Amino acid sequence: MKKKLIIIGKNSFIGSNIYKDLKNKYKILILNFSQFKKLKLKTIKDYEYVCNCSVNKNYVNNIYKEKNDIDIKIISKIINTKITYIFLSSRKVYKPKFNINENEKLCPIDTYSLNKTITEKKLIKKLKSQLIILRISNVIGFKIKKNNRQVNKTFFDNYLKFNKSKKKIKYYNYYKDFITIEQLSKIFSLILKEKLTGIFNISLGKKIYLKELLGWLNKYNNFKNKYICLLTSKKKSEEESFTLDNKKIFNKINYKPKKKELKKYCMELSKKIN
Repeated sequence: MKKKLIIIGKNSFIGSNIYKDLKNKYKILILNFSQFKKLKLKTIKDYEYVCNCSVNKNYVNNIYKEKNDIDIKIISKIINTKITYIFLSSRKVYKPKFNINENEKLCPIDTYSLNKTITEKKLIKKLKSQLIILRISNVIGFKIKKNNRQVNKTFFDNYLKFNKSKKKIKYYNYYKDFITIEQLSKIFSLILKEKLTGIFNISLGKKIYLKELLGWLNKYNNFKNKYICLLTSKKKSEEESFTLDNKKIFNKINYKPKKKELKKYCMELSKKIN
């Protein structure tokens, strides 16, 4: 029987959590990009899936150059195999609005998401049906490993940063779409089980107002800055509100993450925040 999955990005937030949650269920090899480059093709072909969770800082911050695209470098090694590649994209490839489905016209809102759209197109052209694209929304959760080289901050990273700085930040009650790292790991597992391919939105698919989310995260900690916001104008707050339509993935895996799970998870996180 073939081993299941290679995860590239052993110190990454998503990669390390998925490995922790699924290692007893599937045969998983987790390593960094440098280690992957040294793997022999014979070893790689023992696996059904490869997923990259690492990123080059120049890919995040600068206009697209293929030399900064780790995903393209990885698939050049597996292009002639039967391996399915899992690409972690971003909900930011869409213009923010309510209930965005996978067929919406892509309208990236920053350099990082523009680069993600370019990579998506290249992967579709090269891999065709041997590809899973996950357009993931805001993931809530602690990092398992400290990674000083992390270049892409999550909402939760910024929540911790602004609260610890004790700066007063003007707050507007807009909504976003979230998912916990535990829910993401479960969806990831079911994707492998069902042997899916294609493009899928990944989130709760519900309006989560910042006021309620921050209330859950602040429930049991001593942060004085009870309401924070990364935006500084009401107009921009309204422009940033969004949810994803996740019916496509939920119907295929017969699982729908619930808002009450997010609430419970955030309150548990609040107990661990110093």
